[in-house]
Amino acid sequence: MNICTRIAQPDDVESIFDVRTSVTENHLSREEMQLIGINESIVADMVQQNRCAWVATLNDKVIGFSMILPDEGCLFAAFVLPEYEGRGVGRSLVELAEHELFKHHEKIWLETDKNSRAAQFYMQLGWGKTKNLNGSDIRLEKHRGV
Repeated sequence: MNICTRIAQPDDVESIFDVRTSVTENHLSREEMQLIGINESIVADMVQQNRCAWVATLNDKVIGFSMILPDEGCLFAAFVLPEYEGRGVGRSLVELAEHELFKHHEKIWLETDKNSRAAQFYMQLGWGKTKNLNGSDIRLEKHRGV
Protein backbone atom coordinates (compact mmCIF):
# COMPACT_ATOMS: atom_id res chain seq x y z
CA MET A 1 0.00 0.00 0.00
CA ASN A 2 1.60 3.24 -1.20
CA ILE A 3 -0.07 6.15 0.57
CA CYS A 4 1.18 9.59 -0.48
CA THR A 5 0.63 12.96 1.16
CA ARG A 6 0.66 16.32 -0.59
CA ILE A 7 -0.64 19.86 -0.33
CA ALA A 8 -4.34 20.01 -1.19
CA GLN A 9 -5.51 21.62 -4.41
CA PRO A 10 -8.90 23.21 -5.12
CA ASP A 11 -9.94 20.15 -7.17
CA ASP A 12 -9.50 18.02 -4.00
CA VAL A 13 -12.28 19.85 -2.15
CA GLU A 14 -15.09 17.50 -3.20
CA SER A 15 -13.04 14.53 -1.97
CA ILE A 16 -12.22 16.37 1.27
CA PHE A 17 -15.95 16.77 1.91
CA ASP A 18 -16.48 13.08 1.09
CA VAL A 19 -13.90 12.14 3.74
CA ARG A 20 -15.33 14.59 6.29
CA THR A 21 -18.86 13.22 5.90
CA SER A 22 -17.71 9.57 6.02
CA VAL A 23 -16.68 9.53 9.66
CA THR A 24 -18.87 8.23 12.46
CA GLU A 25 -17.31 10.13 15.37
CA ASN A 26 -17.84 13.89 15.14
CA HIS A 27 -19.93 13.36 12.03
CA LEU A 28 -21.33 16.36 10.20
CA SER A 29 -23.40 16.24 7.05
CA ARG A 30 -22.85 18.72 4.24
CA GLU A 31 -26.05 20.45 5.33
CA GLU A 32 -24.83 20.75 8.93
CA MET A 33 -21.52 22.16 7.72
CA GLN A 34 -23.36 24.66 5.53
CA LEU A 35 -25.31 25.86 8.58
CA ILE A 36 -22.05 26.70 10.38
CA GLY A 37 -20.59 28.43 7.34
CA ILE A 38 -18.46 25.66 5.86
CA ASN A 39 -19.07 24.87 2.20
CA GLU A 40 -17.10 23.73 -0.83
CA SER A 41 -16.65 27.26 -2.18
CA ILE A 42 -15.19 28.62 1.06
CA VAL A 43 -12.84 25.66 1.47
CA ALA A 44 -11.73 25.88 -2.18
CA ASP A 45 -10.91 29.57 -1.67
CA MET A 46 -8.94 28.79 1.50
CA VAL A 47 -6.98 26.02 -0.23
CA GLN A 48 -6.22 28.22 -3.21
CA GLN A 49 -5.13 31.27 -1.18
CA ASN A 50 -3.17 29.62 1.64
CA ARG A 51 -0.98 26.64 2.32
CA CYS A 52 -3.62 25.33 4.71
CA ALA A 53 -4.63 21.77 3.78
CA TRP A 54 -3.02 18.44 2.96
CA VAL A 55 -4.43 15.23 1.56
CA ALA A 56 -3.39 11.62 1.79
CA THR A 57 -4.01 9.60 -1.34
CA LEU A 58 -3.95 5.97 -2.32
CA ASN A 59 -3.99 5.30 -6.06
CA ASP A 60 -5.03 8.95 -6.59
CA LYS A 61 -8.04 8.57 -4.25
CA VAL A 62 -8.16 11.02 -1.32
CA ILE A 63 -8.38 8.95 1.87
CA GLY A 64 -7.69 11.65 4.45
CA PHE A 65 -6.98 15.33 4.97
CA SER A 66 -5.84 17.89 7.49
CA MET A 67 -6.58 21.61 7.48
CA ILE A 68 -5.30 24.56 9.48
CA LEU A 69 -6.31 28.14 10.14
CA PRO A 70 -2.81 29.57 9.66
CA ASP A 71 -3.40 33.05 11.07
CA GLU A 72 -4.97 31.65 14.23
CA GLY A 73 -2.44 28.87 14.84
CA CYS A 74 -5.25 26.31 14.80
CA LEU A 75 -5.38 22.73 13.60
CA PHE A 76 -8.92 22.99 12.28
CA ALA A 77 -9.53 19.47 10.98
CA ALA A 78 -7.92 16.07 10.51
CA PHE A 79 -10.01 13.19 9.18
CA VAL A 80 -9.36 9.81 7.58
CA LEU A 81 -11.78 7.48 5.82
CA PRO A 82 -12.81 4.89 8.43
CA GLU A 83 -11.39 1.97 6.44
CA TYR A 84 -7.89 3.55 6.53
CA GLU A 85 -7.75 4.40 10.25
CA GLY A 86 -4.88 2.96 12.26
CA ARG A 87 -2.40 2.99 9.36
CA GLY A 88 -0.50 6.18 10.20
CA VAL A 89 -2.43 8.35 7.74
CA GLY A 90 -3.81 10.70 10.39
CA ARG A 91 -0.43 10.99 12.10
CA SER A 92 1.25 12.00 8.82
CA LEU A 93 -1.43 14.56 8.04
CA VAL A 94 -1.31 16.10 11.53
CA GLU A 95 2.50 16.29 11.38
CA LEU A 96 2.32 18.21 8.08
CA ALA A 97 -0.19 20.64 9.60
CA GLU A 98 1.89 21.07 12.77
CA HIS A 99 5.04 21.74 10.75
CA GLU A 100 3.34 24.53 8.82
CA LEU A 101 1.76 26.06 11.95
CA PHE A 102 5.06 26.03 13.84
CA LYS A 103 6.66 28.11 11.10
CA HIS A 104 4.56 31.02 12.38
CA HIS A 105 3.50 30.18 15.93
CA GLU A 106 5.26 29.08 19.11
CA LYS A 107 2.02 27.52 20.42
CA ILE A 108 -0.72 25.89 18.35
CA TRP A 109 -4.17 24.70 19.38
CA LEU A 110 -7.22 22.65 18.48
CA GLU A 111 -10.62 21.88 19.94
CA THR A 112 -12.25 18.47 20.16
CA ASP A 113 -14.68 16.42 22.23
CA LYS A 114 -12.93 15.43 25.46
CA ASN A 115 -14.36 11.89 25.28
CA SER A 116 -13.46 11.26 21.65
CA ARG A 117 -10.90 8.93 20.12
CA ALA A 118 -9.52 12.08 18.49
CA ALA A 119 -8.65 13.58 21.87
CA GLN A 120 -6.68 10.48 22.79
CA PHE A 121 -4.99 10.48 19.38
CA TYR A 122 -3.87 14.10 19.73
CA MET A 123 -2.64 13.55 23.28
CA GLN A 124 -0.52 10.63 22.03
CA LEU A 125 1.02 13.10 19.55
CA GLY A 126 2.04 15.45 22.36
CA TRP A 127 -0.94 17.79 22.52
CA GLY A 128 -1.78 18.78 26.08
CA LYS A 129 -5.14 19.48 27.70
CA THR A 130 -5.40 23.09 28.68
CA LYS A 131 -9.05 23.75 29.47
CA ASN A 132 -12.60 22.52 29.28
CA LEU A 133 -14.76 24.60 26.99
CA ASN A 134 -18.49 23.88 27.02
CA GLY A 135 -18.78 20.77 29.12
CA SER A 136 -18.00 18.31 26.33
CA ASP A 137 -15.18 19.98 24.38
CA ILE A 138 -11.59 20.66 25.31
CA ARG A 139 -8.90 22.91 23.91
CA LEU A 140 -5.57 21.18 23.40
CA GLU A 141 -2.29 22.98 22.81
CA LYS A 142 1.12 22.01 21.59
CA HIS A 143 4.31 23.99 21.88
CA ARG A 144 7.09 24.09 19.33
CA GLY A 145 9.67 21.41 20.06
CA VAL A 146 7.28 18.94 21.74
